Amino acid sequence: MTISSEPGSHTAETVAQEVQQFLEQRTKQTWDPDTDLFSSGAVSSMFAMELVVHLESTFDVVITGPDLALDNFRTVNAMTAMVLRLRGVQP
Repeated sequence: MTISSEPGSHTAETVAQEVQQFLEQRTKQTWDPDTDLFSSGAVSSMFAMELVVHLESTFDVVITGPDLALDNFRTVNAMTAMVLRLRGVQP
């Protein structure tokens, strides 16, 4: 999936699809958007760093400080909301 760097080009649907695609490629399983990836045991805190790098490079955002909280990476929906917020997109 190609993601445009234009601020208004991201929607919750396109961000969630991209995040789910990345997770499926890396974990070899599909994920419900509300599944807690860390409590499921399939995702580690080390993998969270891969998520940070992926989200930053894919969506042209910088994730720092309070945004690095694990809760922002627990679910596809949480990552989607964070990306949209960092991109300045209204939900």
